[in-house]
Amino acid sequence: MQPLPSPQIPANELRPGRHWYATAAAITVVLIVLGVAIGVYRFKSAIDAVDTVNQFANGDTVTLRLDPENEKAIWIKERGPSSDQACGITGPGDPRLTDPAIDVFLTRDETWNPLYTIAVPRAGDYQVTCTSQGPSRYAIGDIGGLVTFGGWLVLAILLPMLGISIGAAIVLVTAFRRRGHRKRLLAERCGSGGSHVSVSSSPAL
Repeated sequence: MQPLPSPQIPANELRPGRHWYATAAAITVVLIVLGVAIGVYRFKSAIDAVDTVNQFANGDTVTLRLDPENEKAIWIKERGPSSDQACGITGPGDPRLTDPAIDVFLTRDETWNPLYTIAVPRAGDYQVTCTSQGPSRYAIGDIGGLVTFGGWLVLAILLPMLGISIGAAIVLVTAFRRRGHRKRLLAERCGSGGSHVSVSSSPAL
């Protein structure tokens, strides 16, 4: 006799459900898109970090429209920060100049370094004046340059890698558990419908 075929297990009966594959794909796509978006946004911010078009020199006073939500910094061209340079700021409230983090901004033929970070208590017009013992050029820019961009770039790379790793892990675990569930269901159904006892009547005497 031919062996009976194994019973078919509908895919929708297996657990975990197949929706976990969609969840894995969604997590992967979201983290990849987020990483790319962060990388592109931070790259655009880095290449436009310093307003090198509107430079000013020693003794010049520039008026800036500032607000606490959008921090700015004073950058100096071709020179690292030192005690030879000094800047002052006046305006509403109690504006302050603080030491910046280490960073750099590069153009084709210029190198800029952050000199001060500007902290203002409220939105308004502020006046900035800088001096140094030698000829210097200054510009206003964001608080982050290429070093800050490098940190964000690491995050932009790690997020897609994390998304791929999480997605792959969910797919593998789901496939492994669905396979185990299928084996258990087959064993249960083959066992319940498997052996039949044949009863023969003894010949009449």
